[in-house]
Amino acid sequence: MADHGVVFGRTAPTVAVQDIDRALGFYCDLLGMEKSFENGDPVGFVILSRDNAEIHLTRSPDHVGTTANVLHLIVSDATILFEHLQAGGARIIKGLRDEEYGLRDFVVADPDGNRIDVGQKIS
Repeated sequence: MADHGVVFGRTAPTVAVQDIDRALGFYCDLLGMEKSFENGDPVGFVILSRDNAEIHLTRSPDHVGTTANVLHLIVSDATILFEHLQAGGARIIKGLRDEEYGLRDFVVADPDGNRIDVGQKIS
């Protein structure tokens, strides 16, 4: 599709998790995101944000993480975030590295095994 003058806005990927409270421990306590909305009793949907990033969590009791990355997060300093997550006990899937495509990046998994590719532009 050609441009046609359409401007795309923010994106907000939905990430399936088995346990919302456990996921909030990772996304809020470790990544520093803030909950701006929740829905359901028990809570089955949550909107999280930090700076320009937004993630939607949805409760899916049978969810199993895969080897695919569920989201890609661009940050201003991948090294600082990597060290913070590592010190906080997060499961690092791929260590911090500088790639030929111009990113310093790493992959981390949330408690449900959802993989997040974190990168910083270095070129």
